[in-house]
Order: sequence, then structure tokens, then C-alpha cells
Amino acid sequence: MREWLGVWIKDRWRYERALRSSGRRYLGLANRRERLDPAPDGSGFACRWEFTSHLHAPKIQPRLGQRLLRRCLNDAPIRRSPQSPLLDDQPQVSVLIGHRGLDRLPLLLVTLESLAAQTDVAFECVVIEQDEHPQIGPLLPGWVRHMHTPPARPDAPYNRSRAFNAGALEARAPVLLLHDNDMLVPCGYLQRILPKVELGYQVVNPKRYVFHLSELHTTAVLNTAAALDEWPAESIVQNLEAGGSVAITRQAFWEIGGMDEAFEGWGGEDNELWDRCQTLRCWNWGYEPIVHLWHRRQLLKHAARNPNLDLVRKRLAEDRHLRIDRLQN
Repeated sequence: MREWLGVWIKDRWRYERALRSSGRRYLGLANRRERLDPAPDGSGFACRWEFTSHLHAPKIQPRLGQRLLRRCLNDAPIRRSPQSPLLDDQPQVSVLIGHRGLDRLPLLLVTLESLAAQTDVAFECVVIEQDEHPQIGPLLPGWVRHMHTPPARPDAPYNRSRAFNAGALEARAPVLLLHDNDMLVPCGYLQRILPKVELGYQVVNPKRYVFHLSELHTTAVLNTAAALDEWPAESIVQNLEAGGSVAITRQAFWEIGGMDEAFEGWGGEDNELWDRCQTLRCWNWGYEPIVHLWHRRQLLKHAARNPNLDLVRKRLAEDRHLRIDRLQN
């Protein structure tokens, strides 16, 4: 009750003012003691603190988060298209998605439907299936390029870095989008990245809010095409760094050595990549809403005994340029 009253007194008026505004003021909603920097063009915000965070008020009063999601989707709608997008022999963006197994195939297919709804941009989508034997090729839409890459050894866990590196070698566009197989993006998502690149930014992190749906909500979305704002999200994450969805020019990706394939399993590879991205010109001001579909947690990802946590600490203690040199050679 104390937390609920605290949100009512100290946060609700901020949310009401932002959500009722005519512009996109709601993108500036953060936790009370957090400070944001506006983008040079006013389109988004960067967090002044080191790590991302969850919005607190919607956890206590979920209706606030539901209204925020609804407002985001009103301005940046997420649509699902069963039709093939217009393809081009010279794509502007290559969307790379790593994948393994059949468990997350329904999530991947819905993610692809949100990508198929993109307009005013020439793009390709490459799904990199990393498994001993290919399984999903015939199950993907015809407009998607399917790549099969075996793991480094038969018993090796999924290696996200290895999948993205393989996809980047085959990509035809000058801009890569490293994207997860469980994230739905708004219409115009790809098209809005390109002006940032044209301004000279080599890395673009478009994400302002990532709305994590519950298991029941995700099931309803998959089975009955329930609305994405039918229920409040379980959590709302601000300005997720390199994880989930980040754009980088193909040239810059290889200039910093690609992704570090020493990270096997889950966790750490995004943080290490993002740290090396700081040697480039980065667009850090998030402006897009993304909806994340529920799935079972990856083994060990957040566990204290995850060896990738030790590895990322070791990597981040090294000089960035030394790491780049090692990955390039």
C-alpha cells in the first residue's frame, strides 16, 4: 500500500501529463531519480545512467504501463502481415536473426510477420539456423533467406555471436540489423534507422521501451491474434543496449571485429559488443517501442554460475582496441 500511494502521489501526475500530451512527451517517462538526455533532433532519449532499468510505476500500477503501451502503439503501430514484402536486389538493410530448434519457431514466425509489414525500405531478412541438422527452412516464409550453420562442435550450446557473424558474411546490404527472434517491431522501424546512418552514425540503438508480455498474453497473441495492449506488460525495459535489436553498418561491424564467438550459451556477448561499439559513432537516443514475446528463460543466463559473466568481466577489463585487434586477426 505504501508503494502504491507513493506512485499515486509522486508518479501518476507525470504519467497523466505525458500520456495526455499531443506530442511524444511520453517517451521521456523514466523513474523518479533517473535523468534522460534528449536526442539532437528531439526524436528520443538516452539514459544518463550506466545500465538499463525497468519502469517502476507500471509494476505497482499496471494500468499506467498498459496506457503507455497503447499510446506507443497508436503512434508506432505494430502490424502482422502474412504477405511477402517488396524485395529488392540491392537491399538497404539486412535483418539478421539467429535461431535454434523448434520451441521458439512460433515466436520467430510472428516476428517475421512484423518485419513483413515494413514499408518504404528495401530490405532482406536472413534467418541463421544454428543446429547440427537444419529443421526450419521449409517452415519459413518464402521471402526469408534461410542459412544453416552447424555449431562449433556437436555438443556446443547455442552461440549467438557465431550465428550473427555467419549472417553478416552473407548479408547484401550496407546496414545490418542484429535482431532477436522474439521481438515485434513497429511499421517504419527499418526505414527510420536509415536517416541516422545518413547523418554518419555507424551504430543505431532505436529501442526506447521494450514491453515484455506475459506467458498468457503471448499465448493469446500467437493463437488468437490478441491485441498487443490487451493486458498490461509484465515489465517495461528502457533503452536496452545492444541486446534484442541494434543496427550497425556492415563496414563498422567488421572494423570492430564482429561478435566475440568465445561467448557460448546466453549472456554477455551483447554487453561486450556494445562496449566495442563505443569506439564508433553511436546513436544512443531510443525512440521506438518494441514488444517482446514470452519464452522460457535460457539456461544459466542470469545465474551467478554462468561462465559468460566471468568472461564478460574479463573482456571489459581489457582495452577495447586490443580486443578489436585480437578479433580481427
